[in-house]
Amino acid sequence: MTVKEKRGRRRYIAFTVDPRMTKDALISLLRKHSGAPPYVVQCAEGWAIVRCAPEETDVVISLMLLTDPSSVSLKTSGTLSSLRERYAELKRLRPVRKA
Repeated sequence: MTVKEKRGRRRYIAFTVDPRMTKDALISLLRKHSGAPPYVVQCAEGWAIVRCAPEETDVVISLMLLTDPSSVSLKTSGTLSSLRERYAELKRLRPVRKA
């Protein structure tokens, strides 16, 4: 059994957001507008990645626009690495893994 069969598929959506937006602030705002907000992978310096299920991508994009009207959805991908390869800023701003 593969991992995808156990946990399901995921989509990662890259956004540009207000440059002052932090990850904690984004999570807080998403909670205000949604009971179960999507997972925020990273958010810094005007860039963000949000994870969701494939069938939730349109809902998450709408939720982000409601949360931050200046946000723009750039690309949806099945992997984080492809988003980070496409947008160098996302790679540079990647959070450091905790050991």
